[in-house]
Order: sequence, then structure tokens, then C-alpha cells
Amino acid sequence: MPADLAVIGLGHLGLPLAQAAVAAGIQTVGYDTDPRPHAELSAGRTPVEGSLSASEIRRMLSGGFRPTADPAELGRVRTAAICAPTPLGPDRTLDLGAVTDATRALAARLRPHTTVLVESAVPPGTTENVVRPLLEEGSGLRAGRDFHLAHSPGRLDPGNRARTLARTPKVIGGLTPACTESAAAFYGRLTDKVVRARGPREAEMTKVLETNFRHVNIALVNEMAVLCHDLGVDLWDVIRCAETKPFGFQPFRPGPGVGGHGVPLDPGYFPYSGHTPGHPLRMVSLAKEINDRMPGYVIQRCATLLNEHGKSVRGARVLLLGVTYKPDLADQEASPAREIASRLMDMGAQIGYHDPLVLDWRVRDLPVPRADSLYEAAAGADLTVLLQHHRTYDLQGLAVKAQLLLDTRGATPAGAAHRL
Repeated sequence: MPADLAVIGLGHLGLPLAQAAVAAGIQTVGYDTDPRPHAELSAGRTPVEGSLSASEIRRMLSGGFRPTADPAELGRVRTAAICAPTPLGPDRTLDLGAVTDATRALAARLRPHTTVLVESAVPPGTTENVVRPLLEEGSGLRAGRDFHLAHSPGRLDPGNRARTLARTPKVIGGLTPACTESAAAFYGRLTDKVVRARGPREAEMTKVLETNFRHVNIALVNEMAVLCHDLGVDLWDVIRCAETKPFGFQPFRPGPGVGGHGVPLDPGYFPYSGHTPGHPLRMVSLAKEINDRMPGYVIQRCATLLNEHGKSVRGARVLLLGVTYKPDLADQEASPAREIASRLMDMGAQIGYHDPLVLDWRVRDLPVPRADSLYEAAAGADLTVLLQHHRTYDLQGLAVKAQLLLDTRGATPAGAAHRL
């Protein structure tokens, strides 16, 4: 049966979009240039941790979602959404390899009047200067005349049940006004509100601004955490007081590092950023530097605490709690836990971990021992470090059992543990 929508890229962006489309009654196929997601989905399993659960995948399949390994399916749809990942490459810029692979797969089968949507996080100008020419060269069709092309940045908050795709405004920037309206007609079936950007670059830059806003503000509060500790000031109480201000303030909280799929982006370094490449956003670069220092600061605090209690890091038994990047989510993408564990291992510490969502954890391809009994492990460890606060953790009880507890999330009651 021909589908209405093809989602290309079955990861953190593509699966939630496919889920929303199936729920809206849209016949949807899912395709990935990597064959592994197709095999996992066909078996009713989620191909990426921290995205949809296995039960949600099974509901999608029963609702008509069809994962496919046949790229010919891409030529039988009215709408195609490119949701390929864009991880950081060796040069610390976004790797567009998966996006170009997905675009080429679609281009070879693109038919007239199709609406092509780009949801991948890409540098401003990519939709016009990378995706468009690949589609036109591969299909012989012209964007804006023979098919519609638009960018709509992914905006979901993984694990947030209140902020579903339907309840999150969708920003859309089309190559032409007609492209924008075609994209708006599609997304209007999935979400309560559609926001029209002036064009694809404005839509792409919206993602850059939103991601950098998060990183810059986290960097500010991370610097405040270091300063307040040095001054003997309770930062967590400061934040509690400051967030009562009804205007001009939004609370952010410090932590051991910044994880997740949204990396800080400096469009000044990208080749498609417009007429003024090479003008870096200095605040973004500084924010990244500050946030990248936090795992090292956590190590410093660990060493100081152990030293104050007559122990050395070398030979110390250290238990790490929560190794995912976000609470109550299994996703480990860019979690600072791995770097912290690696540094502690270099210093000679004996590392163990506990995480209710991660049953097997490896650092440098070596398995890290997992604690079966949390309280027993905390009682036996010289130092317990809370890196992620999953709601299943009873922190008051943990503070009683642990010999020494460092809370990097400010989740323990005041005075119950050493806080970042």
C-alpha cells in the first residue's frame, strides 16, 4: 500500500515524527541508509536507546507503520522527511554524511509534487546549498517548481511527556512561499501551532539559537557553581530565590557536564553560513570551553573530598550513580559520566556504577562493574557521586548509607551531602 509519508532516518528525530504521523492516521514508512534500524524495528524493538520504548514501537507497527529496507518506497509518497543524524566530526563541526546519504537515496526516486522536509540539525544554508542541489541533480527536478522543499528543525524534549510533538510549535521555512505552505499543511496535521519562518536559513538558525541559548546559560550557572563553592555560598538556594523573579530570569542548574544530541553550534565556522563566514560567536566558544571543563572540576572535587577524609584517589572505591545524559532516560549521548569515569580510572580509582536504565556500561571498551544493591554498594564505596538524578533514587536514604556523597545535581536535601 502506498504511504503518505516517508521518514528517512530512524533515530531520535525520525522515530518521534513517525510516531506522531501514525497517531494522526498518516500512512507512514520508515527508511534508513543503515540497515540495522530496519531490522530492530521489524522485530518490534527500538533501534536507539532513549527514544521510543519497545511498547511504543509495537503500537506504531500495529497502527500501520512500515519500516522498510527498500529505497523504492521513497518514490511512492507525497511527503518525505529527512531526519538523519548530524554528529560531531573529528574537526568538531557537524558531520553531514548521513544527511547527504539520505538525500541521495531520496533524490534517485523523487517524483514531482513531493514535499521534502529537512528536520536534521544542520548549519544554516545546508538545505539550500547541500540538500537542494543533491535533490535536483539526482532527480532532474527543480526545487520550488517541481517539488517543495522546506526546513523544520527538530524540537522535541526526549522523555518529556507533556511536550509532545503535537504540543510543541513547529517552525517551518520553505524555499518559496508555496513550499512553506505545503510544509505547513503537512505539519498542521501533527501539531497545534505552525510558525512560518522567512526562509530555510531562518528556520535552520532558529535551531542554532535555541541550542546555543541552552549551552550559554548552563555555562553561566556552571561558572556560578564554582564561584559559589569557593565563596561558601549555597548556589542552589540562590537559584531557588532567583527563580521567584517573575520577569527577566529563567532558571538553569549546574551539573557535571552537558550531554544530549543538541551540541553548541558556531555558524561562523560553517561554509554555508552566508556572506560573512569566519566570524565566530565568541560567547558560544567560551560556553563550550566552560562546560567542557566541568568533568574535570568534578574530579577535582572528588579528590579534595577524599583527601579531606584521609584517602587518596588511587585505590579509592568510587561509585557513580546515573550514567545517562538526562534523568529517567536511557540515552547516554554525550553524557559526562564516561569522561569522569575515565579520568578516575587514570588516577587509580576502582570504579563501579549504578543506573536503573543502563544494565551494561563500558568505558574504553572495558566493562564497568554494576552494583546490584545500591545501598550496599554506597555503604562499601569510599565515595559515591550522583551524576544523574533518576526519580527511582531515594537520595535521603542514600545519604544515610553512603560513607561520602557528592551530589552534582543539587537533588539531595540541604546538608545531606556535599553538593556541586
